[in-house]
Amino acid sequence: MPDTTTWSTVDLGDQTGRTFVVTGASSGLGVAITRHLAAHGGRVIMAVRDTGKGGRVRDRLRAEHPEADLEVRHVDLLDLDTVRRFADRLRADGVTPDVLINNGGIGTAPRRLSPQGVESQLATNHLGHFALTGLLLDRLAAGRDPAVVTVASGLYRMGRLDLDDLAAERRYSPGGAYATSKLANVLFGLELDRRLRAAGSPVRSLLAHPGMAKTDLDRTAPPAARVVGTLLGLVLRRPIDDAVTPILYAATETAAPTGRHIGPGRPLRRARPTFETFSGAATDRDQATRLWSRSAELTGVDITPALPRH
Repeated sequence: MPDTTTWSTVDLGDQTGRTFVVTGASSGLGVAITRHLAAHGGRVIMAVRDTGKGGRVRDRLRAEHPEADLEVRHVDLLDLDTVRRFADRLRADGVTPDVLINNGGIGTAPRRLSPQGVESQLATNHLGHFALTGLLLDRLAAGRDPAVVTVASGLYRMGRLDLDDLAAERRYSPGGAYATSKLANVLFGLELDRRLRAAGSPVRSLLAHPGMAKTDLDRTAPPAARVVGTLLGLVLRRPIDDAVTPILYAATETAAPTGRHIGPGRPLRRARPTFETFSGAATDRDQATRLWSRSAELTGVDITPALPRH
């Protein structure tokens, strides 16, 4: 059995003085992550594609927590130009994030390509976050208990990553592409962890997943898939505020382990951070290295772990 802890969201400590960048903060898991962090004193920069929607979410959260320190900023993870602008503006404004939560993403979408010619789910869920992490890493290194938390999924086990066909021209299915993007998240998070530790960086790379959660990620799925998801959701999907428990644990607790998949534990129970080992393609270090090199080539971002400047 995987190791576990009794930690829950009621154990979330005071986050005053810490700055969190949360991608996809205007819907689903991102809203719940933002709500919990802001309610405990954290400053949250809501990195969102739709700033109008983000503003409405911000206002709603401020109505619940009048002292919430929330800021909406635009980024479209599919468009690497906006990722660069987002990072440049944070730097120009002197923002030093303590934690980057790579949460935003799309799922089960019809096939389309990014401006770089990469299938959109892989481009959004992996490449956008690869670039954002690299562009913010030196700032993170100067943060307090700095961390990069990448939100993955147990579906990584079903992913099939073909680095010679990133446009998914040979075969494509919405669910398969999503699983592949989650495998890329895992390979990236583990490789980042290895490189950060080798460099002696204070930044930690963690991987967490919510299990089956009641989100609208599959709203673009084919009708049959949505029906299956709805039926499963009636029994197995956790409420979002519970499902984010392992993500919040990874983002705020220095005891959270790297190199493990921090999940919510067994279905039909309250979420408790559970430390799962990775298997299958996730353990392929050669593929992780090749994905890293290909990602650096496609994004133009060379991630070099940095030590904090004193």
